[in-house]
Amino acid sequence: MSTVDFGLSFDVWEPIYESILTAFEYDRAADQQARDILATVSSSYSFDEVGFRGDTVAIVGAAPCLDETVDNVAGVDHVIAASTAADTVRTAGYDVDMMVTDLDKNPTTARTLTHEGTPVAVHAHGDNIDAIRDFVPTFAANAVIPTTQAAPINGVSNPGGFTDGDRAAFLADALHAESLRFVGWDFDDPSVNTHKAAKLVWAERLLELLERRRNEQFTLLDNRRKSIDHISIPTR
Repeated sequence: MSTVDFGLSFDVWEPIYESILTAFEYDRAADQQARDILATVSSSYSFDEVGFRGDTVAIVGAAPCLDETVDNVAGVDHVIAASTAADTVRTAGYDVDMMVTDLDKNPTTARTLTHEGTPVAVHAHGDNIDAIRDFVPTFAANAVIPTTQAAPINGVSNPGGFTDGDRAAFLADALHAESLRFVGWDFDDPSVNTHKAAKLVWAERLLELLERRRNEQFTLLDNRRKSIDHISIPTR
């Protein structure tokens, strides 16, 4: 079984994770419990047939603007969709090559994709233990990529990233994507609540970190970089 050399080791990720735990008052023990339960209802994912080396990958977010911009995925080599973005992309007639989800909105789409052979990165955190228990056993086991924001263990990987969207970007990076194209993103989305807005701030910070590590500038961060609170970590 192949493994993926994720760009951020847990030693590098852990201080970022601790900052997120503090900022949102999340329970690390609950994250670890969710991770351990996910490990019991899934298995290590084989990345033998998944790889984006040399390819352009669309990282598709679920902001309301996706309805008007979904056609921007045309011409890319692969599409990774976050949460409900998978439904929008498929409805528009495009293929989804990977879905990233914490099962909070459309688990039936995730289930369908796995049974069609499309890999779905299922994320474990302290608030979705019931969803993990209810849904993951109904997925096609060989298409589930188990992920965590805590320490990786028992086949559950930590690719980096916090929200479904930025975690999708970190997965594409780990799978050697040549370039990333962002579709359906809006860091200033007025429709989200205060909690989600704070999560988008972290998503922006993490993507800025990722572009520095990749030596690639993401268009969605143009005219925003100077205002981002940069995350400092060792270079690779």
